[in-house]
Amino acid sequence: MSSLPVIAVFDVGKTNKKLFLFDEQYSIVYEQTHQFEETLDEDGDPCENLEKLTSWGRHSFSELSRLKDFDIRAINFTAYGASFVHIDEAGLPILPLFNYLKPFPEDLKKAFFEKYGGEVAMAMETASPVLDSLNSGLQLYRLQQEGKFEGKKSFSLHLPQYMSFLITGKMYSDITSIGCHTMLWHFRSNSYHPWVNEEKIAHRLAPVFPSDGVMHSRAHSKDFTVGVGLHDSSAALIPYLSSFHQPFILISTGTWCISLNPFNETPLTPEQLRQDCLAFLSYLGRPVKASRLFAGYEHEEQIKRLAAKFQKHPSYFETVQFNRRFVEILQRRNDEKEGLVRFPGPSVFRLRDLGGFNNYEEAYHRLIMDIMRQQVLSTRLVMEGQPVKRIFVDGGFGKNSVYMNLLADGFPGVEVFAATVPQATAMGAGLAVHRHWNRQDLPSDLIALKYYSGNSTAQPQ
Repeated sequence: MSSLPVIAVFDVGKTNKKLFLFDEQYSIVYEQTHQFEETLDEDGDPCENLEKLTSWGRHSFSELSRLKDFDIRAINFTAYGASFVHIDEAGLPILPLFNYLKPFPEDLKKAFFEKYGGEVAMAMETASPVLDSLNSGLQLYRLQQEGKFEGKKSFSLHLPQYMSFLITGKMYSDITSIGCHTMLWHFRSNSYHPWVNEEKIAHRLAPVFPSDGVMHSRAHSKDFTVGVGLHDSSAALIPYLSSFHQPFILISTGTWCISLNPFNETPLTPEQLRQDCLAFLSYLGRPVKASRLFAGYEHEEQIKRLAAKFQKHPSYFETVQFNRRFVEILQRRNDEKEGLVRFPGPSVFRLRDLGGFNNYEEAYHRLIMDIMRQQVLSTRLVMEGQPVKRIFVDGGFGKNSVYMNLLADGFPGVEVFAATVPQATAMGAGLAVHRHWNRQDLPSDLIALKYYSGNSTAQPQ
């Protein structure tokens, strides 16, 4: 019996490290998951266990080569961003894989922005809100200023490209990692920002390799076609870009609800940056405007309050179905709290007295209505200059009928869909190199959709 043609995708998350095999129809035919406890860096701050991650990557690749039932046609990678692996000429790590939440020295930050035109100017030029260590370029600046590279010929690879390096032995950079809130990329000139050369950091960065290109590597007596790896935010968007060609917005929901408009190339304004907007580069090098809302986290915190008040299990919200009657009742009430809410920020629900609700279901509708006011404002930020006719929602809120119906209410005239893509980030990494390994046309059913019509006369309140 002939072996099944597949692509292997390493999907490196903060918590879960996953390996998938996708067949030519992008169905998952093999999956494994590992978790590693964090370790501490030289300052005692938590960080990724790079030794275990490296060992897992190499061991998993070795295991792939021994699978008899699968014909590994290609390999690609996706990983979380804002993370560099610093290696010497032999490819060995010389520093920890610092956590992007590591505190950033205030004096260094002040010196950097005073030298290069101020926070607002730099944020606009690099489409990067000032996020301290989440700006991976600032990580390089800090390490350079602290003398961590002195006397060492070293190279800095973003995490997806380090995973690719483990297999190919080739050092490259990728535009999806460089172009996502790093402060490294000058969006208007489509090149590294001048500070990268002035601070003598450019020589540490490997040449840029096409995100949809492949390298050829030989190991374990087999030839492999290998991608350069992708930032996870860009990878997760690829199934949608592959399936839909008319302008759309994707709201990716989880702890953060991130609204992505890959068709909006208008420059960020200072006001949009202040309201938590940024832009990153797609795998084809095009700007994607994005806005963030901490709505998933707020939802988690507030359902704890509801569960305690109404003596329900914390997961009880999953049983609540959308009820238009609750919305109408709540809209008729005089809402004295409404003037206290500010955007960006959490909704007004945290200020509400839960004793004013008749039951859990009514209170839960109020919670989502309050979150939705913020969500509509956040999503509209990425519609400015490029309106769309469709909004797709993936992640947890896509399964929430209260959220989905209220979102449809908030965008009259726009088709709103809950979208389901199994392992969208890993699939996107496979789709990026589709033409190099897959003999079949792209499947037409990569994404399952559920339509929500909303009430065209309703407004979020």
